[in-house]
Amino acid sequence: MTERGWEFDRPAAPRGYGWWYLDALSADGRHGLTIIAFIGTVFSPWYSLARRGGAPADPENHCCLHVALYGAPKRWAMTDRRKGALRRGADFLQIGPSALEWDGQALTVRIEEVTAPLPRKLRGTVVLRPEALSTRAFQLDSNGRHHWHPIAARSSVEVTLEEPALRWSGPAYFDTNWGSAPLEEDFVGWDWCRAPMPDATAILYNAQRRDGTEQSLALRVARDGSVTDFEPPPPVALPKTLWRIARPTRAEGGAARVVHTLVDAPFYSRSEIQTRLLGREATAIHESLSLDRFASNAMYAMLPFRVPRPFS
Repeated sequence: MTERGWEFDRPAAPRGYGWWYLDALSADGRHGLTIIAFIGTVFSPWYSLARRGGAPADPENHCCLHVALYGAPKRWAMTDRRKGALRRGADFLQIGPSALEWDGQALTVRIEEVTAPLPRKLRGTVVLRPEALSTRAFQLDSNGRHHWHPIAARSSVEVTLEEPALRWSGPAYFDTNWGSAPLEEDFVGWDWCRAPMPDATAILYNAQRRDGTEQSLALRVARDGSVTDFEPPPPVALPKTLWRIARPTRAEGGAARVVHTLVDAPFYSRSEIQTRLLGREATAIHESLSLDRFASNAMYAMLPFRVPRPFS
């Protein structure tokens, strides 16, 4: 069997992580979602506590299927689960009652979660169909401890939820990250942006490393899945969030604007923005992460309300 490079049974190093990320917007712009399957839940206060003092914490003992719905209704689920809740092989990943499965043509995500902090059921199916698969992966840090692979930057998604009752379809994106150390050890923060267009998708990935160096990736993903570099456009500072998280990005002409703030968290933001890349106006998903904020003691005290961990 030919390896894809993003198998669900890829080993995760002690204190490390692996995640598979999916996001999508509905064709009418009214709805959106993000799904992240974590082995080593990097934003879990429980995993951070287990790694304190350099302890060789087992990432499989902190796994999670994070689901966020945007629009109406909004939902958030991010339950950190123990190793007994995990089953996986090259083509499937089960975390508690939820699961992902790749059949060679499509990725099916079956969701059975409970939201936080108010407990409500979140149940249904999401099917992602890639237009093409990309094979190019990227090292994000100076020492080779963190990697990123944009698997299917051009995809479509069908969302069928029972709780809440919701059906929609639209363009989607799928990638994976993996690493052998906590993010906060090697990064101050990063921002990321992906903008789908008729003939290509543009991706920007800007990382501020803990060693004082920076990385700025500007990538064009064609309809056949090929990934090529282009010159990073000029920096743009989008307005800060209510939590005062900076939202830097890059855009041709040096201008971009926030359309909707989808997530405004103390250390993280996700936004829908209007930008210009590859010579076109585009609607893009933008993320900004402050790992200095995440690593604060105040954050560890707040996160258990959003990232619960069952006793068994």
